[in-house]
Amino acid sequence: MDRLLELSSMAAKQTMFAQAVNTNNLANISTPGFRKDLVAFSGTNASAEQKTTIDASSGVVSTTGRNLDIAVSDQGWLAIAAPDGSEAFSRRGDLRVDAFGQLTDGAGNTVLGNGGPIAVNDFSNIEISDQGFISITPRGGDATEQQTIDQLKLVTLNAADLAKGADGLLRLRNNQVADQDPTVRVQSGALEASNVSSVEALVRMMDLARKYESQVKIMQHADQDQQALDSILKFS
Repeated sequence: MDRLLELSSMAAKQTMFAQAVNTNNLANISTPGFRKDLVAFSGTNASAEQKTTIDASSGVVSTTGRNLDIAVSDQGWLAIAAPDGSEAFSRRGDLRVDAFGQLTDGAGNTVLGNGGPIAVNDFSNIEISDQGFISITPRGGDATEQQTIDQLKLVTLNAADLAKGADGLLRLRNNQVADQDPTVRVQSGALEASNVSSVEALVRMMDLARKYESQVKIMQHADQDQQALDSILKFS
C-alpha cells in the first residue's frame, strides 16, 4: 500500500509540474518570439528531477511595417541584458526606445550591441538592416543623411544549450557569453509569433486535469485500504 501511495503521489506531483509549465506556455501565447517549454523527468522514484527543455520550432512571422519590429532568422537569437547583468537571449523582436534612450525589447530588457547596451540619440527616423545595423536620422537633421549607431548582437545557438532561469530568461548553461554571428539575419518590419498552439495547450490542460484527478483518487483509495488493513491487524 505504501508503494502504491508513493507512486501515485509522485505521478500527481509530476502532473502538477506539467500543468504549471503548460499554463505558462498558454499565458505567453501572445508574446512575440516565445518558445514553449516541454516537460522532462529523470529518475523513477518520488525524488525524480523535474525540468524543462525548449521547443525550438519557429513561430509564424507576420509583417507589421513598424521599423523597430524585427524577426530573427533560423537558429539566430537576440542578445539582451538580464536584470542581474548577465547575458540572456531572446527571439522577442518588438523593440522600442525607452525614456532613457536605451533600446529594449517589449518586456523592458536592454538589447545588447557590439559594445554593450545600445543607446539611441533623439531621432526622427530609425531603421534596422537585415544584418542588424541600426541607423537613425537625428531629429532636425537632413532626412537623407543617416547615422549608423550600433549593431544588434545576433548569435546562433542550439536550443539544447539554453536553460531558463527563475526570471524566465534564457541563458547559456554556466552563464557563458555567446559570440556574435555575422551570418544571422533579421527581417525588419516583421514579428515572429509565439510557437504555442492555443488548441494544443487547452487540450493538454484538460488531459492533465483528468490525470491529476485520477491520481488523487488512487491516493485516496490507497489510504483507505491502508487504514482498513491497519484496523484488521489491530484486532487480529
